[in-house]
Amino acid sequence: MQTAFTAEQLATPRIAEANTILRKCVHCGFCTATCPTYVLLGDELDSPRGRIYLIKNMLESGAPATAGTVKHLDRCLSCLSCMTTCPSGVNYMHLIDEARAHVEETYRRPLFERLLRNVLAFTMPRPGLFRLSLIAARLASPLAPVAQALGLKRIAALLGLVPKPLPAPEAFGQPGTYAAEGAGKGRVALLMGCVQSVLDPGINAATIRLLTRLGFDVVVAGEESCCGSLTHHMGKEHDALDRARRSVDQWTKADVDAVVITASGCGTTIKDYGHMLRLDPAYAEKAKAISAKAKDVTEFLSGLDLPAAKGGLRLAYHSACSMQHGQKIKQEPMKLLRRAGFTVQEVPEGHLCCGSAGTYNILQPEIAMRLRERKVANIESLSPQAIATGNIGCITQIGAGTEIPILHTVELLDWAYGGPRPEKLSGLA
Repeated sequence: MQTAFTAEQLATPRIAEANTILRKCVHCGFCTATCPTYVLLGDELDSPRGRIYLIKNMLESGAPATAGTVKHLDRCLSCLSCMTTCPSGVNYMHLIDEARAHVEETYRRPLFERLLRNVLAFTMPRPGLFRLSLIAARLASPLAPVAQALGLKRIAALLGLVPKPLPAPEAFGQPGTYAAEGAGKGRVALLMGCVQSVLDPGINAATIRLLTRLGFDVVVAGEESCCGSLTHHMGKEHDALDRARRSVDQWTKADVDAVVITASGCGTTIKDYGHMLRLDPAYAEKAKAISAKAKDVTEFLSGLDLPAAKGGLRLAYHSACSMQHGQKIKQEPMKLLRRAGFTVQEVPEGHLCCGSAGTYNILQPEIAMRLRERKVANIESLSPQAIATGNIGCITQIGAGTEIPILHTVELLDWAYGGPRPEKLSGLA
């Protein structure tokens, strides 16, 4: 793709990088076949290729983003399926991130949308505040049909995603160091996280139990709560980079062999810290070092010599977009589950997003609902006893659309290797 940035624009590192990415696109259109929004809507501007044209025009002009451009960029899930498909190596992830930052800096959204986005960006990365907001939302959840009838679709979607009931806080997983059982094999940090630590604290607890049984000291840092992913994908770069710096400081201080992550959406962002902080001389090298140590929990476990076990359930494995497209981790989780004794089936149309995508299922509820219905239908066609996945967003989104229990992969592995049976499986024989 030819571009027309001025020399003055190209002197800005962010524009120079966007120019390099744009010029790799050859208009082939392979990305359209695997883009969830294009598959649903059939609009070229809701495909990666169409959005690339919009981003090119927006950045070249240097003008504020327009409402039309923002509409189509907001519909992007950042699922990154297009990057898996692209034969030219276009780094769409970095391009859409730059576009969102430009939108946030130059476009004034309607008042209600602006307030909603600011509330989500403020509450979700703060576990204590997020828990309080969920309690309030749980009390208001019977009003979801009223909100829907009044046309407040985003509020209705938010209320519909509130867990019933809200899990109790989990002490096992709070900040501290958890000692290895037996001879120590290493020392790892575990991302405590923000949303996951509230919505499903048992995931981190299962991870700590499993890793300590396998001989690893596990450090949960005290000052890190959110990796910055949520606000990063909303274009709020100042907040996201501050959170990234805080996490880098914590994990550098902890002096660990690896940073283990149990939310694949967070993992994709943390593995990109080196890029996000490349222009910060005080953090560029430290961030690069932390990114190199970042491992999804299944990626970390795949490097260990685990014995066979007897899991005994028939599972459908849903590969989160951030796992298969963002981190290119595809076979490892299924291999681990099969070695642990589970029967694992891949979900048809597994490359298509479930519609969660951070705050997408709240900000774009109609598209998210259609994607969830499509995903759930594909999962239920397999008649599994349970669903395994590696991302809290997917667990929440898919779980709201099916009665089949959905668990994090590590919860099933912890159980198979001597941990307690997950409560979500209590209804199974």
